[in-house]
Amino acid sequence: MKHWLPIIRFLAARLAIYLAAVAVAYVLATVFATQSVVSSLADMGVTLSFGERLSMTARDLRGMAGMFLPMVAFGLLIAFMTTALICRYKAQWRTPLYILAGAVAVVCIHLALNAAFGVTPIAVARTPTGLLLQALAGAAGGLTYLVLSRRHESIS
Repeated sequence: MKHWLPIIRFLAARLAIYLAAVAVAYVLATVFATQSVVSSLADMGVTLSFGERLSMTARDLRGMAGMFLPMVAFGLLIAFMTTALICRYKAQWRTPLYILAGAVAVVCIHLALNAAFGVTPIAVARTPTGLLLQALAGAAGGLTYLVLSRRHESIS
């Protein structure tokens, strides 16, 4: 059993790093979506206090978790696995590839939903600026994965 412990520790660390990256991407994507809606409300003359903005954001984080969080997790899983394979041959591209992988994964979620069902359930992704914000959230997830992976490698 002792010979399995290093493998289990390695896999547990990778899982924790991956889940942290998913959390960062999901939280940022949701916050960007919520604040975009708040901005639209402000354009219509509706004023919201900071507490109301915070409450809306928290409600969206809980409410979108059942639908959007699994999509982000699956998209980043595919993106990071593909990037890991590419990095076996092109290790010097590791940093830009993980950042790009996160961005592309989140954008692909929105584009695939639109292509498959003809709808974009996250309103912010209907505009180029909103889609860019979603890409930035995914890129932050990729950067989180990269930074935490490097930190774990330097400790090991």
